[in-house]
Amino acid sequence: MVENMGKSKVRGASSEETPFEEVMERLQTVVEQLEEGDLPLEQSLAMFEEGVRLSRAGAKRLDEAERRVEELLAAGDELQTSPLEESEAGE
Repeated sequence: MVENMGKSKVRGASSEETPFEEVMERLQTVVEQLEEGDLPLEQSLAMFEEGVRLSRAGAKRLDEAERRVEELLAAGDELQTSPLEESEAGE
């Protein structure tokens, strides 16, 4: 099941450019491959590092989404909008 290791769309692109769902799908694949325990040590370490990067990228995106929701709720009846940042505009 190591066939996806070098071919992932997520690995080649910045995690911030990749849709959140794709980041999570790749993270799930990484976890499943590590849980199988069939990988050599070096590949396991590389997969673990990728998993950590994906996990942090996903957490960052969730934090940003939570912040935006809080801003909308804090605005109350006065709905305020702000321009999306460059990285958010492509999502």
